[in-house]
Amino acid sequence: MKRLGIYSFYEQDGIVDSYVTFFLNDLKENVDELAIICNGKLTAEGRKAFEEIASVVVVRENQGFDIAGYLYGMKLYGWERLSSYDEVVLANNTMMGPIYPFSEMFAEMAQRKLDFWGITRHYKIEFDPFQNNPYGYIPEHLQSYFMVFRKNFVASYEFQEYWDSLPELKTYEDAVGKHETYFTKYFEEKGYVWDSYVDTSDMEYLTNYPLMNYPKVLIEKKKCPIFKRRTFFQPYEFVTQNTTGQAACELYDYLVAHTNYDVNMIWDNILRTCNQADFVKNLQLNYTLSTSNCHREQLDAVLMQKKIALIMHLYFPDLLEESLHYAMAMPESADVYITTNTEEKKLQIEKVFSSLKCHHLEVRVIENRGRDVSSILVGVKDVISQYEYACFVHDKKTAQISPGSVGESFAYKLFENTLHNQNFVYNVIETFEKNPRLGILSPPEPNHAHYYPILGCEWGGNYEITVETAKKLGLKGKIEKDKPPVAPYGTFFWFRPAAFHRLYAQNWDYSDFPKEPNGIDGTLLHAIERLYSIVVQEEGYYPAVLMSDTFARIEYTNLRWYLREYNCTLAKYGWENLQYKMIETVNGMLGENASLKAQVENLKKEKQNYADYVKYLEEEVAPKASLSYQLKHSIGKFLPFHKK
Repeated sequence: MKRLGIYSFYEQDGIVDSYVTFFLNDLKENVDELAIICNGKLTAEGRKAFEEIASVVVVRENQGFDIAGYLYGMKLYGWERLSSYDEVVLANNTMMGPIYPFSEMFAEMAQRKLDFWGITRHYKIEFDPFQNNPYGYIPEHLQSYFMVFRKNFVASYEFQEYWDSLPELKTYEDAVGKHETYFTKYFEEKGYVWDSYVDTSDMEYLTNYPLMNYPKVLIEKKKCPIFKRRTFFQPYEFVTQNTTGQAACELYDYLVAHTNYDVNMIWDNILRTCNQADFVKNLQLNYTLSTSNCHREQLDAVLMQKKIALIMHLYFPDLLEESLHYAMAMPESADVYITTNTEEKKLQIEKVFSSLKCHHLEVRVIENRGRDVSSILVGVKDVISQYEYACFVHDKKTAQISPGSVGESFAYKLFENTLHNQNFVYNVIETFEKNPRLGILSPPEPNHAHYYPILGCEWGGNYEITVETAKKLGLKGKIEKDKPPVAPYGTFFWFRPAAFHRLYAQNWDYSDFPKEPNGIDGTLLHAIERLYSIVVQEEGYYPAVLMSDTFARIEYTNLRWYLREYNCTLAKYGWENLQYKMIETVNGMLGENASLKAQVENLKKEKQNYADYVKYLEEEVAPKASLSYQLKHSIGKFLPFHKK
């Protein structure tokens, strides 16, 4: 068959990533001519890459989404010339692949008597979420990221008239509601025959969107050649509305284990373009590692070739024995660097740590300015680049919180999820070895007692200073106020020093950090704590969460208990609904209470002392802001269906 390919491309910065050229090089083998229509920007490097693949490359104004790009390409050729091709292929860069050569798909579809076809279909939805589909609901339809039109169909008056009269598509909802979900049924009703390459008829009862919810199944069982880029960063609300969250991680693991597709093409794109909060959730980048088993002999062989370091910042002499206990989890081949702030403490540390078995032990006295952050960024900067993998920890007290067990438990959580024992540490090393794009592993954020608000308020009072510091470092990664960084809260983490290059390139000095006494929030130290993972992403690596199997049981219990308590409170008032509906109603309800919001906004102005601030929150604001209080006092207005 003689084929024309029209590829509609959009990328915010006009950058052409490797997944795009890989896709196009395979498509090129199956078409006689390829035209690329770029909506918006295109870099010089991108144009060069496209011109090596396609016979036509056009950059147009970014209007009308990929659909308008298709139309522009067809108009460029004209209906008469388009009708000379046996098939016209429309595709865009919202998908990745192919996993299987497109030649297999084209050969199969050439045997079917059709007027138009695509790779996958979306099943019927009884209503119209976009509220603009002419049918008033979402019919079963081919997905428009890849569609193929046969010669007689292209030459028909109905086809040409459809495109000639296509309404202006100003929003994403327009593109989906007025075209993608409309096109297939519109032409089916006119007697044209269509089909999808991938047969998902046995999955219709499961989902209306098989490609997004079961991508691994489609690739493994049904020879689907592509997957959606959006799988790795879609809003998690959509994930949990349809599945338990397995789609992206199952897909990724399958690609690694059973295909030749280079997953670096995935990382190159999503690390450059996506917020880490999104892809960490979708890919379930949480590593729960064994504390009882490891491949010690294999990893000892690895450590003969690769160097590993432990960096500790120790300030409290009464915590030295505890610090030694955790340091003993390191392999004996590791180098250990300890920083402290006085010569007296150095002597104490050297005495206590004299029993530690390691390759090299060095205690350094640094300035008492910048705490743990200056320890890693200044204190060991001269040696850190020698190491493939490193762990950073420090002794920890939280004197401002009472009872002391609350702060001590935070330290416990941090140490147990970085240096539980040698088995665990060996498994951390193996995790880095198996995942070459992994840059930093850190324990989950604290969420007990006074730390509970961190879960959902991860920026605290540090967003502005973090953005400001990121600009000074020349970081371009996405930092969004409503999405938290996957940061090492508490500054305990394992990392790949190569992934910290941009941080060390800043050439920090102790004078860059605030003098003691340091603030509890809003300082450069807190900004850098949240930037570690951003820097890692900027360097082309991903951040992830680390837990020991022994602590994971605690974390699961805590999080389940919190959620259950909320659900029980809601159930008391007859409010039993889907999670996202609950959130929607709570937001609407609390949004009505402007006075509470104003009280919280004025706290910083009114309360200069931290103790007063906490007391005011606990005694004045918290009771009235509680969900139980709000439900009781708003139930008539917001919950008319409550139990009598």
